[in-house]
Amino acid sequence: MLVKNWMTTNLITIDEYESMHTAIKLMNENRIRRLPVVKKGKLIGIVTNLDINRESASKATSLAINELNYLIDKIKIKDIMTKKNLKTISPTDTVEEAALIMSEEKIGVLPVVEDGKLVGIITESDLFKVLISMTGVRQGGIQFAFELQDKPGSIKEVADVLRSYGGRMLCIMTSYEQAKEGYRHAYIRMKNINRNKIEPLRKELQKFNLMYISDSKE
Repeated sequence: MLVKNWMTTNLITIDEYESMHTAIKLMNENRIRRLPVVKKGKLIGIVTNLDINRESASKATSLAINELNYLIDKIKIKDIMTKKNLKTISPTDTVEEAALIMSEEKIGVLPVVEDGKLVGIITESDLFKVLISMTGVRQGGIQFAFELQDKPGSIKEVADVLRSYGGRMLCIMTSYEQAKEGYRHAYIRMKNINRNKIEPLRKELQKFNLMYISDSKE
């Protein structure tokens, strides 16, 4: 799944010489928490509500409210934006790569840059949408979780049993995180399984190291 298919392209940006007051207004009006800073179409920085709150707090201790408002109108974006070590991603990179960068860097947004120009942003909210889409949870169904031996055919064996109960597969996801050596966790979401047959199915699945069954209802 590529970044270009999930990124936000209807961008609200700001110029480096605009005031902090303008940034606050733009964020409040559009209910956003960050603004890419652009010069001639190219990304040169990013300013977030954290940058603004940090700057405001540092001045608020020594200024009266009218003085603070005056100063906020005078502070330029170029003086508070993040511009060093700015993390970006390409529209043809995968959303998994975007999630990894955001997790490792502890950031909530990645500007998407192509040929030096800003073409979009991808945020934590966009990644949530990807997760929902990939797991098929909107379609309901039942998720079966297993700790399977990491060997060829192990998932097919389980899937064949699930299909024998009339189920239609919505999603298969696997992970080695938290699985013991030589095993992996497999999460299979099925639709249209007769819930009256869940108990006999549960018993049959125990031989595959069934961890849990989670019913989202259809």
